[in-house]
Amino acid sequence: QVQLVESGGGLVQPGGSLRLSCVVSGASLAYYTVAWFRQVPGKEREGISSIRSSDFSTYYTDVGKGRFTISRDDARNTVWLQIDNLKPEDTAVYYCAADLHLNVIQRNGSYYILAEEYDYWGQGTQVTVSS
Repeated sequence: QVQLVESGGGLVQPGGSLRLSCVVSGASLAYYTVAWFRQVPGKEREGISSIRSSDFSTYYTDVGKGRFTISRDDARNTVWLQIDNLKPEDTAVYYCAADLHLNVIQRNGSYYILAEEYDYWGQGTQVTVSS
């Protein structure tokens, strides 16, 4: 059974940075595309970025462009999401998810990550941006 555990969230001041980690166990990360999402209670989940298994290609949604950087190290079974210049509107629970397929579509120049297609999810890590 594939399991994902996120960490690295916390309270940070506006303008600060965080690096979220997603550790995958129960299978080799090398076979999986991993994506990051975030959700605020009462609002829809937002896709941020994904990184493909085969060639480490990265995809950023309109939410993820500019201040977010996704990376992975298959030897460490870990995927990271670097968030720079944090803003109060970044406050959310951040989730990573894994799947054997890419699950990204492009429409009108923007990428969309198909959350409903992801089989495995972590429990989330809270990011709070406040002064």
